[in-house]
Amino acid sequence: MSNFNIKRITKHLLTTHYQLRSAFPPLSLQAIEQAIKTCESNHLGEIRFVVETALDCGPLLRDQTARTRAIEVFSQLHIWDTAHNNGVLIYVLLADRDVEIVADRGIHAKATADEWEQICRMMESAFKLDQYEDGVIRGIQAISQHLAKHFPADGDNLNELPDAVVVL
Repeated sequence: MSNFNIKRITKHLLTTHYQLRSAFPPLSLQAIEQAIKTCESNHLGEIRFVVETALDCGPLLRDQTARTRAIEVFSQLHIWDTAHNNGVLIYVLLADRDVEIVADRGIHAKATADEWEQICRMMESAFKLDQYEDGVIRGIQAISQHLAKHFPADGDNLNELPDAVVVL
């Protein structure tokens, strides 16, 4: 096992739910949920925000990436199950301070991987300054701009997926 993996495993084992609650206290989670609700009123897309403290030992020993985990969570939460195939997951793996965006095929075909990557890096930059809530809300707003451009609200704007933050 490489030193990188040992460092990563140690970081995950030492990252606690207390650190998650410090980065994302209840009021921040409420503000993020409200930002999703507000932004979704401008488009037909669906945004889910998931934050996970750390990976369990099994995935760590398999060197599971945050990207692979985000794709699993996207599937588990049925984010793909929207009428316009325009669900978007923002996944944060706190131990790695890694942000991943997984977009369903309807919106992924209209926004480039580079555009999603820029949003991820912007959020990670905010996290380095301990601006977790602000970074997430700015990410939600940036994603919403893409969704509003390609899937504008049409008056029958159903909320197909819950807006509540998921903490794993």
